[in-house]
Amino acid sequence: MKFTAEQIAGILEGEVVGNPNAEVSRLSKIEEGEEGSLTFLANPKYINYIYSTKATVTIVNDSFIPEQEITTTLIKVEDAYAAFSKLLHFYNQVKLNKNGIEPQSFMSEGTKYGENLYLGSFSYVGQNVVLGDNVKIYPNSFIGDNVTIGDNVFIFAGAKIYSETVIGNNCTIHSGTIIGADGFGFVPNEEGVYSKVPQIGNVIIEDNVDIGANTTIDRATLGSTIIRQGVKLDNQIQVAHNVEIGKNTVIAAQSGVAGSTKIGENCMIGGQVGIAGHLTIGNNVRLQAQSGVARNIKDDEVLQGTPSLGYTDFNKSYVHFKNLPKIVAEVEEIKKQIINPKNGNNG
Repeated sequence: MKFTAEQIAGILEGEVVGNPNAEVSRLSKIEEGEEGSLTFLANPKYINYIYSTKATVTIVNDSFIPEQEITTTLIKVEDAYAAFSKLLHFYNQVKLNKNGIEPQSFMSEGTKYGENLYLGSFSYVGQNVVLGDNVKIYPNSFIGDNVTIGDNVFIFAGAKIYSETVIGNNCTIHSGTIIGADGFGFVPNEEGVYSKVPQIGNVIIEDNVDIGANTTIDRATLGSTIIRQGVKLDNQIQVAHNVEIGKNTVIAAQSGVAGSTKIGENCMIGGQVGIAGHLTIGNNVRLQAQSGVARNIKDDEVLQGTPSLGYTDFNKSYVHFKNLPKIVAEVEEIKKQIINPKNGNNG
């Protein structure tokens, strides 16, 4: 899809300096700009590239005045970085705005859906499903029975949404994610053989939630596993049965939350963090990467390590840990001096 500099300036409320009919069809970094591409200049460190870039159109701050000859057409705006971000959002909306039901997809009778539905090939929609407006379900996706999905939801290729799941508005679920699989519930008998505990709850995902690729969120044993509004989950995260994650909490990749743990609001959890089950994590908690949490955490705590310590205590302890061989050597030397004083005085 091609856009002219004049069209882009209209979207950004900017001013064209150069050829208003210059056409672009892709985006690029300023140092890698090629003919037909659009780029931007916001950081002064990159100003030299504007004189050599081959990008057809460049977004710049309206205060920019070239000191050498340039070949790129300029679009001057108040804030080049914010304008480019706005343009990325617009571009993404255009790129992802697919409509219609493609061949080889299956939708059960009685499915209710709103306007501008997109259902990609080889996708399956089960019985009693309700889909809102502007729902986009990409190829090879599975939507189980009795699922409810709100407006403006993107479900990318290969995602699996098990039965009874409830998804709110303005959510994005990336490829390979599985929502609503059975929780890890087994009970051993006297012989040590494990019997499965039926998992008959569901998963509830509230509005404005983003879920990365290959993340798994298990259904509750009873009740619901709940992801509150505004939560952002990275790729390859495991959320176990009956977990609740508070609103606007963010969790980085490869982290795991064991069953029935409650995480508060506005928490920031780094990559590869492990959180044990049946815990309560307060609001505004910060967990540094690779921390292991095995206790309840109060509001506003910042922790690191396994088992996790207060962030400041961890850093102080780590200084001593690095110096441990030296400290041991000094202790041994002190012991020798006590046992065999150099001055020969034992009393």
